[in-house]
Amino acid sequence: MKRRIHLAAICVAALALPPLQATAQAPAAWPQKPIKVTVAFPPGTPGDMLVRGMGGPLGNALGQAVVVENKPGAGGNVGTQAVLNTQADGYNVLTGPDTILTVNPQIYTKLSFAPENVVPVTTLGSINLMLACHPSVGVKTVAELTALAKTKQLNYASGGAGVPGHLAIEMYLAQAGIHMTHVPYRGPAPATADLLAGQVGCAFLVTNQIVPHVKSGKLVGLAVSTRKRSPLAPDVPTMHEAGVTGFEASFAEMLYVPKGTPQAVIDRLQTEVAAAMKRPEVLDVFRSVDVEPMGHSPAVAAQRIQTESARWAPVIKRIGLKVD
Repeated sequence: MKRRIHLAAICVAALALPPLQATAQAPAAWPQKPIKVTVAFPPGTPGDMLVRGMGGPLGNALGQAVVVENKPGAGGNVGTQAVLNTQADGYNVLTGPDTILTVNPQIYTKLSFAPENVVPVTTLGSINLMLACHPSVGVKTVAELTALAKTKQLNYASGGAGVPGHLAIEMYLAQAGIHMTHVPYRGPAPATADLLAGQVGCAFLVTNQIVPHVKSGKLVGLAVSTRKRSPLAPDVPTMHEAGVTGFEASFAEMLYVPKGTPQAVIDRLQTEVAAAMKRPEVLDVFRSVDVEPMGHSPAVAAQRIQTESARWAPVIKRIGLKVD
């Protein structure tokens, strides 16, 4: 009888202990509450539309809602800092262009965050930009713009210092050996508004936002920044085709998390995002904003940051770009 009681006590004690296997697999329980995605740029930008477009399918796959909030400012620094101020538990995710890590650390003299604390999860896709000018500038090709800039003082708009449109046009100016005055705005929307009003002459802005104005005749589309033509504007040549040999200004929308986020959570998030990107309704969103889907692994995404940082360094040095 005593032996039976002793064995029963052992069994009860064993049941009271947490199973070792379950403890080791604790990250697999993620997520257990809604996931907040902070977009480091304004509403309507490619990254914003992409995460909102895949939010439903991604939330269904994870079994939790995906909540999107915009925190634009300082080329993505404001949103980045906001996410880094949260816990690294997989419930706080950042969306923004790769310039947050490839360019901002090189140009901001007082960067509000440590770049090494921002961990790439995946590359959502590459962004296509279009070089467009107001009809009053009087050019219809890149060659004409280059020739005009050699004889006349011209200006161009961007959504802010160091953003993709700023860097793309400076790469063109460097290769063409010309100068144009930079007029930075607080985001792409006001830059587009002044371009349409003729307050500034030209700009490199995301293709999906420019195409409607080009088709209506309010703007003249000269070329796109990537090596392939945009499906939204197949008649507009690439910069390479337009005579700027080898030109390619490639940028990507990415997902990031704070350093310290469990690797199992990072891997699960990347896997589910890559799967969501293959769904027809999500692919439609990518096409609508002219972004080529990627879904890279965390390792490949991190490698892109290193490669692009090195590629933009000479451009940044040439123009002496520094932001306080």
